[in-house]
Formats: sequence, structure tokens, C-alpha cells
Amino acid sequence: MPGEAVIHVVEDDLPMRESLLELLNDAGYAVRAYARAEELLARGDDLEPGCIVSDVRMPGIDGLTLLKRLRSAGAALPLMLITGHGDVTMAVAAMKMGAVDFLEKPFEADVLLAAIEAALRRRMSEIGAADVEIARRALQTLTSRETEVFEGLVTGKSNKEIAIALGISPRTVEFHRAHIMEKTSAKGLADLVRVWLSGNVSQSIK
Repeated sequence: MPGEAVIHVVEDDLPMRESLLELLNDAGYAVRAYARAEELLARGDDLEPGCIVSDVRMPGIDGLTLLKRLRSAGAALPLMLITGHGDVTMAVAAMKMGAVDFLEKPFEADVLLAAIEAALRRRMSEIGAADVEIARRALQTLTSRETEVFEGLVTGKSNKEIAIALGISPRTVEFHRAHIMEKTSAKGLADLVRVWLSGNVSQSIK
């Protein structure tokens, strides 16, 4: 829905920020770019309706703190996080707080654009009963071993860490992961986290 919303990009890395700005402009979106989260927060209620795309790790206020500040202030704009490997636990926590999505670097342009379109249509915190039931049914199709691998993945563990914890090989973890992705119709880790949260597999992040 280009032209109907403003995408607020919060990214401290200049080349990445300029790349996102160019990509979103080419896609037809109006874009506001910020080098620091403090710049976005300083605008207060003047933020145009749309979506916020924020890096997780930044100097000063990071992406998770930005989300907390916005929610405390009553801001309703959907926010998605861009995260590097190793930030999965933080991103999961953010999604539990209401972030709509997170993308792992590096990501393809079409993946970001699709995620933004989805974020503009609905918020993660507004998942309906039908979505929850779909998630629970998908999880019920997993074997006990697949469930163990699944919980390891969505709590930020690497394939090697999961393999060691379960006493299996990393290749076996990859085998189970492929089956999990197929059974849950997940396209990536963000989808797996969404299924996990919707299906209420666990009450806490370990």
C-alpha cells in the first residue's frame, strides 16, 4: 500500500540507512529516516501514520527500548525490528511486547517489502482467535523431538547448541528444522516465533 503510509526508518549505520531509504522510495513509500531512536522519539505525537522499521542494536536507545518508550507513550504505529544473528532472544521479547515482526540480516528487498505490507495491515498484538487456533493445530503436528528443536530455535539457540543439548547431530537438527518449517508453513525464523507465541508453547524466554 505505497502512498498511503509513511515508513519511519531508524538505523544508525549510514550505508544501511541510505540503502533502505532508496529501496522504500523506489517502492513508492514516503520515508522518514533517523540516525538515532532519540530523533524519532523527539517528534512525539507528530509522527505520521505508517510503520517503524528499527535496527535492534544502536548507540543510545536501542530498538527494544524504543518499542517500550513508544508503547508507554501510547503510540500505535506498528514497529518491526532488523536484527543480526544472536539478537533472536531480544527480538522474541520485543514481539511479546507488541513488535509486529523482525528480520534477520542480511535480508532480501522483497522480504522487507512484504513484511512492511503485512505490518501495515495488522499488528502482532491483534492476533485473533482463529490465528491462535491455526498455530496450536500446527504445533500439535510436531513430534516430541521436533517440538524440542522448535523451542530451541525460537529461544535463540544455534543448530550446534540444540544438537549438544539434545544429544543429536547438527545435521539431524537441520532435518527436523526442515520438517518444522513445512508443518508450520513458516518461511523463516520470524514466522516460527509468531507460531510459538500464538500457540503459547512456552510462558517464558529461557
